Amino acid sequence: MSEDFDLPTVASADQSLPGRLELGAFSISLAVADLAISQAFYEQLGFVVVGGDPAADYLILKNGETTIGLFHGMFDSNILTFNPGLTNRMERIDAYEDIRGIQSQLDEAGIELTQRVEPDSNTGPASITVVDPDGNTILIDQFF
Repeated sequence: MSEDFDLPTVASADQSLPGRLELGAFSISLAVADLAISQAFYEQLGFVVVGGDPAADYLILKNGETTIGLFHGMFDSNILTFNPGLTNRMERIDAYEDIRGIQSQLDEAGIELTQRVEPDSNTGPASITVVDPDGNTILIDQFF
């Protein structure tokens, strides 16, 4: 993805889609053994690199509205990732639920977070994580 976030914008998420808590764009973050080999494999499946930095051991790839992140040495297992404020079409949403509001709603629902937004943080980039009942890590990562 564009590192400066110079993305097209839309007013809001598509309200006709199902769901009760807008988490933003979905992707899977894959823990890979060899970044170049994984990149070549996914490119053969039609994915193209749209962001990341091989020198920093990660790449972001897209195929249509599907996004995957390839990460070498950053974490031990695959992670389900959501990006508040972003659509799967790589559009920045003008009006969206900030990560702090999502954290508050998850707290109210009794969901235990394994990583929380800093208490003094009021706006801007932040992330939270939660583990589902089967041990899958879910990252909700707001990067603007």
